[in-house]
Amino acid sequence: MEVDGIFLTILGTLAGILILSGWVEQIIKGYKTKSLKDVSKYLMILISAGAALWLLYGIIVNDVFIIGTNLAAIVLMITVLIMKKRYDKENTR
Repeated sequence: MEVDGIFLTILGTLAGILILSGWVEQIIKGYKTKSLKDVSKYLMILISAGAALWLLYGIIVNDVFIIGTNLAAIVLMITVLIMKKRYDKENTR
């Protein structure tokens, strides 16, 4: 089956936007409420590890969409982990 390059570009872009939108919303909500107590740090660590492996895979197969999406996902997840650590510490005082 032959797939058009424009279709693949649109597909990869939409997939990346959808996956990353959830993390952006979580960061905004956490910033507004100053609380991320319901976010499991272990879940975040496991997802980050998976994203790192997907990033490695994307580099090996030279896929810009996999590389870009997973780089952005790792940055967003690190942001959530830092916010969680900071807000959990502030809320226990």
